[in-house]
Amino acid sequence: MFTVVSAPIMIVAISFAISLVLTYIVRKLARNYGYVAKPKADRWHKKPTALMGGVSVFLTTIIAYLIFVPKTPESWIVLGGSAFLFVVGLVDDLLNIKPYQKLIGQFIGAAVVIVFGLVLPWTDYPVINIGLTLFWIIGITNAINLLDNMDGLAAGISAIAAFTLAIVLGANGQATELLIISGFIGALLGFLVFNFNPATIFMGDAGSMFIGYFLASSVLLNEVGGRSRSILSVLAVPALILFVPIFDTTFVTILRKISGRKASQGGRDHTSHRLVALGLSERKAVLMLYSFAILAGVVSLTIRQLQTVQGLAILALFSLTLAIIGVYLAKVKVYEETEEELALKNNAAFGFLVNLSYKRRIFEVFLDAVLITLAYYTAYLLVRGSNFEQTADWDAFINSLPLLIVMKLGAFLVVGVYRGLWRYTSIQDFVTFAKGVILGSILSVLAVLLLYRFQGYSRAVFFLDGLLLLFAIAGSRMAFKLFRQLIPSPMAEKGRNVLIYGAGDGGELVLRELRNNPDWQYNPVGFIDDDPLKKDKVIHGLKVHGGNGKLPVICRDNSVQEILLSFRDISPERLREVKEICNDANVSLKRAWIKIEPIDFV
Repeated sequence: MFTVVSAPIMIVAISFAISLVLTYIVRKLARNYGYVAKPKADRWHKKPTALMGGVSVFLTTIIAYLIFVPKTPESWIVLGGSAFLFVVGLVDDLLNIKPYQKLIGQFIGAAVVIVFGLVLPWTDYPVINIGLTLFWIIGITNAINLLDNMDGLAAGISAIAAFTLAIVLGANGQATELLIISGFIGALLGFLVFNFNPATIFMGDAGSMFIGYFLASSVLLNEVGGRSRSILSVLAVPALILFVPIFDTTFVTILRKISGRKASQGGRDHTSHRLVALGLSERKAVLMLYSFAILAGVVSLTIRQLQTVQGLAILALFSLTLAIIGVYLAKVKVYEETEEELALKNNAAFGFLVNLSYKRRIFEVFLDAVLITLAYYTAYLLVRGSNFEQTADWDAFINSLPLLIVMKLGAFLVVGVYRGLWRYTSIQDFVTFAKGVILGSILSVLAVLLLYRFQGYSRAVFFLDGLLLLFAIAGSRMAFKLFRQLIPSPMAEKGRNVLIYGAGDGGELVLRELRNNPDWQYNPVGFIDDDPLKKDKVIHGLKVHGGNGKLPVICRDNSVQEILLSFRDISPERLREVKEICNDANVSLKRAWIKIEPIDFV
């Protein structure tokens, strides 16, 4: 007999082996009988790929359950509903049924667990809980289905979610449920060996619907948060465990509705596709989403151990990060506009929605209000301790928070925080942020002094609050620049390699312009300068090469196709020499500086 510790690990290992064998067999049969997914314009894969991979995941999970898991009525209900959704998906793979017919099947599957009493305990009203459970199961089932848009994405994210769920089950002491999830994890990992990029088999609707339903209904078995100290766990932890599919589905649905596309229609506008459009490879895009799922899992496990307000603070910070990422990804162009879409944009209602949805200043104000709250709360937490919510300090915090929000937002408005563009944030903007924070802190202290005579308040809290808020405001504004630094530009693959001649202010300006305008399709590979003191220095990550006699070698070693002159003060002799070198090396030479001339007014 297995011990309590080794049993889940052994089940994962055995299920993994079974899944490997079954997936290999299913792939071979699918190819032989022609069950393959052919490339389409709105799909991502480029070559015919075997389908029916979900069969191996389903069979492995069932086999592991029948052999290793003690049987309970609740587990039979979940497995039975999951089997029904597998059949619905399999019929869709074979016969291509209508979306509404699949939806009816999902309603039936959700009703199975609800009828037998498995519901989310999110409110005190049974009818509302039933409705929420219905929405939860159908929503997650479709979310996994939509997430299955790139090699290894849905299976890998589901495995991470299941692993997080397994940790929660183990912490709750739910041994039987832990064994069920262990078999499911092994089944996913075995399939992922063949499904990860480059995939040789897809799970199909049979797999995505089974996996989505199984995960969603397993949360009902799990009683997430029921044994933790915070009621927030009951609400937030299930959503965080399945964060990536929820985020992707919500993100795609909103953008498709705004652009006039059907939410149920397939497309290449998912989160993963936008990451690839930014310059990541398919594999790196999937791995980045894996990291998001892991981070969400860590946040969910952390929230379970915290008090409600502390959990809310972490959840708010996590949500803000996602909101900024969502805004950034929404700007990525994944489709060429058709005539129908251009006509739709002229529609008044559509224009209203777009303008309302993308009012950047409104978003910034709401963002700053949350950042002010988080900074103030964190300052209290650090100065007064983690239990300050049970003391008089909590009342002081609550009473003064509205004042701080109003005063600091007003200060930001006065000093010009909301006049800048995020993508062009500079040192001068940091000065503006500092002025806004200092003015806001002064006004806040004066307001508290006038209303409460500063009794029960700490100077250290307000000082630390100012520092935290400055870092938060600056960090949020630098987010877009940080994303551009972390994610390689697509121009690196299709742009012309250029060398910037001149490593001074002009050269730095040229580099920023090239990076801010990827449509120009220039890929800066370095600087060159005749000043020996600048040799081997680095500007924004690019090396400065010495120009004295080494230009031909530098061009050859870096596959340079073009040189951009960033300054005007170059001697005719040196310019002639550079031109000759460029001609010999078949490299273009262009001027990149802007000439300012007086205008004669008549």
